[in-house]
Amino acid sequence: MNNHIQAPVRRTLVLLVAAGLLATACSGGAGTASPTRAPSVAPTVAATGTPTAPSSGTPTAASVAPTASPSSAPSATATDAPSASPTEAPSTSASVSPPASPASATYEACASAATAPITLTEWDQEVREGIGPSIDQLEAEFMAANPGVTITRTSKSFDDLKATLLQALQDPSGPDIAQVNQGRPDMGTAVQGGLLVPLTPYLTKYGWDQRWGQGVHARNSFSEDGKTFGQGNVYGVSVTGEVVGLYYNKEKYTALSLSEPKSWDEFMTQLQSIKDAGETPIEFGDQGGGGSIQVYGSILETMLDRKSLDDFIFGNEGASFDTPEATTAAETLLSLVDKGYLTDGYAGIKIDDAAVAFGGGDGVYFWGGSWYGAGLTESGGEKFGFMRTPPQAAGGSALSIGGVGLPWSISKNSKNPECAAALLDYLTGDHAMELVAAKGVLPSHATANAVGPGDLFNALSAAFGDANGKDEVGHYLDWAFAGGYDTFNAELAKLLAKQSEPAAFAKAIDTAYQEFLGSLK
Repeated sequence: MNNHIQAPVRRTLVLLVAAGLLATACSGGAGTASPTRAPSVAPTVAATGTPTAPSSGTPTAASVAPTASPSSAPSATATDAPSASPTEAPSTSASVSPPASPASATYEACASAATAPITLTEWDQEVREGIGPSIDQLEAEFMAANPGVTITRTSKSFDDLKATLLQALQDPSGPDIAQVNQGRPDMGTAVQGGLLVPLTPYLTKYGWDQRWGQGVHARNSFSEDGKTFGQGNVYGVSVTGEVVGLYYNKEKYTALSLSEPKSWDEFMTQLQSIKDAGETPIEFGDQGGGGSIQVYGSILETMLDRKSLDDFIFGNEGASFDTPEATTAAETLLSLVDKGYLTDGYAGIKIDDAAVAFGGGDGVYFWGGSWYGAGLTESGGEKFGFMRTPPQAAGGSALSIGGVGLPWSISKNSKNPECAAALLDYLTGDHAMELVAAKGVLPSHATANAVGPGDLFNALSAAFGDANGKDEVGHYLDWAFAGGYDTFNAELAKLLAKQSEPAAFAKAIDTAYQEFLGSLK
């Protein structure tokens, strides 16, 4: 899994672009763009009907129709690479100024659209606060600056996108651009099927080799046959950064005289004192899966070193999941249940609903990814803090699940891959990073002006920067093998229901893992 636990709804947006000054699509964080530099468009976002889960793999696409005059678009070509180091944490500040408008969103790769219109169909799972409206705005800017380009956007839940995308990529009328989950189950399968365009040539063309470090690119890299993960061609680039850890309620921290625990034992002692005080220690939900894999993965990765985790994820020689650490982490997860540290009835609560409940004041901790930050900021971000999962021993090292968000890839069936690559460059450029940061979303790379709205964003940014700077950014466990997400969720459900023992859980995961690795030979 990745960024990726999304509310089980689908949103289809209509961007109505009219002449005039650029206005941000929603309130919060970003202010009005400078009229002297912004493309002359005014995107308006409107939901078309009540969001529902789709009944089939064929989406109803968003309609995007730019009408701006060609003379209103900036004329320079956007090819400059950002100068920020890929290992830096994004800059933060409690005071947020409007992000600067882009010097140019015009690309030579899309110039032919002025005489031969280009339509780019784009699928994503950015339905959350902050990031969804940011994508709307960026795509409206891109269309205004590149006359004749129309972007048709469809937003789905993560589960919905995952279920329909591979089939859609095989369809000549499918999306030109889509978010494809990292790892073997999705991106690896798509590469094996010859469904994605290698993005390696654009690393130097657009400066993506400077925008992100090699460790980030490895997460989106496969050999041409899709069998080797972590090396070869790059097949995706990301807009957002991610780190999984512990959100906490500051008011309850103060009332209970708590501070951020420095070790796992200190954390467990805290949880007992919280329970003794009559509070729910960890707000949690796992209906349909998604919650337990994050908690289990977070626990396990505090017990592993970099090489052990990388070997498992990338399928290196001798890798196995049937290890003492995997079993111990399962025992630790069960202890959270047995001691009553998780929300009562968690099996009937979806993880996203648990996040909403936490934002409303339930629980002292919530274990989740940085993608929940924008929603909690809307709930009153100053009330919440964020920390990395504590190490096993005070002062020790600990990997934290994270990296970059769901990457954007180009379909082999796209009739306009060069213009599609230009859109990816714009969606991941400095201006985009400033825009998403202003809305409380962690950007995928550092820029000097990427500042966010207040303390919670600062805490998320600091955690991401700390993990990145120490080379302690871990992986999502399900990346390791095809079917990994479903297999982990199914086996964790059996474990938590006491239908399986910790050692049997680790062995079941390893059996599926080894079968997959064997299929690659």
